[in-house]
Amino acid sequence: MSVAIEVDSLSKKYRLGEHQAAYGTLRESLVHAARRVTGREHVRQGSEIWALYDVSFQVPEGQVLGVIGRNGAGKSTLLKILTRIVAPTAGRAEIRGRVGSLLEVGTGFNGELTGRENVFLNGAILGMKRREIEQRFDDIVEFSGVERFIDTPVKRYSSGMYVRLAFAVAAHFEPEIMLVDEVLSVGDAEFQRRCLGRMEELGNAGRTVLFVSHALPAVAQLCDRAIWIESGQVVGDGRPAEVIANYLHQTHSSGSERTWPEDSAPGNDLARILGIRVVPHEGMPPGVIDVRHPVGVEITFRVLRDGKPLFPKIKVLDQEGAVAFNAMDTDRRWLEATTPGDYVATAWIPGNLLNEGSAIVEAAICSIDFPKLEHHAAVYEAVSFEVLDPGEGDSARGQFSGQWRGVVRPLLEWECERG
Repeated sequence: MSVAIEVDSLSKKYRLGEHQAAYGTLRESLVHAARRVTGREHVRQGSEIWALYDVSFQVPEGQVLGVIGRNGAGKSTLLKILTRIVAPTAGRAEIRGRVGSLLEVGTGFNGELTGRENVFLNGAILGMKRREIEQRFDDIVEFSGVERFIDTPVKRYSSGMYVRLAFAVAAHFEPEIMLVDEVLSVGDAEFQRRCLGRMEELGNAGRTVLFVSHALPAVAQLCDRAIWIESGQVVGDGRPAEVIANYLHQTHSSGSERTWPEDSAPGNDLARILGIRVVPHEGMPPGVIDVRHPVGVEITFRVLRDGKPLFPKIKVLDQEGAVAFNAMDTDRRWLEATTPGDYVATAWIPGNLLNEGSAIVEAAICSIDFPKLEHHAAVYEAVSFEVLDPGEGDSARGQFSGQWRGVVRPLLEWECERG
């Protein structure tokens, strides 16, 4: 299979605080030249930073490659080198084929021109011939949803209308290789679904796509392969579900297991919590859970003396602190006074219930003091785990790749009759 994109030992170094004339844009060069003439340019010695360092990979023709990583990891620098916006410090990047890029949606739009005029202007900037634009004009306008305003100057468009039209033009440019940078954040939820659909069409048509995004569900569903860039270097490369799981575990998990010695274990003279852990999933890193499978939260506790009937309880919250639910063990075994000894209780959260993202668990050993609960041992923000949809198999997501709102997204049973 032919190679569409080849990156070999690619590195890019910046000097913080210094003017980089060799790699700047024309606008930056003009600004700095004017400052030198007026004597207003202040140059100071700065430290060096490697935005990319010794990055190598190949993308075969027809593959959809996702690139993930935290802000500042070097993802956008990689795209700027691939699109010849900046030059590398070392190494090389070669692209074989006609290239289209979606880096900054709306670049080249003129506010004084109408939407129709900007379609032709922006299409020409992207490399489309006039006949191509005319053939696709109706599809572009329909896709953007701004039919009523197509002959209105775009300076009167809302920001959402502006980016929708800009994306529609770029999305209907049909190169052999498409470079995409975080375009799924434009527009409203309905338009984002269209963007995802268009991205999927490009991949299914056999075009090579390099897709940089923080939208991990979209990467999992749309991409054949993913690479993870951290501090300018490739630290993961493989199946999207595996790379994303490792990324989440490394960058977001705050601990899926905690234990305490008896003398410092949380609790009172009746009960103490000795340990809490999230039961790991086979084939997944610790602290990362497949959304389709049940999640076990295991609480190890010690009852120190005879007393009230006790029972375990958990509270699950999302990463913003919103409560998903409270749950306690209501089995009849906890109706009688709990005898002294060690206990291990596991609460099983059903699969396809929690939403994707971080989940925080609080655990407690309680008794009932009508009408309230009495907490004898409690740990707030005890453990956490990441909920991941691998983008394959059956889940509540179905074919939707966007982000669901809310702390749960259950897979419900539906009935439908045709009237």
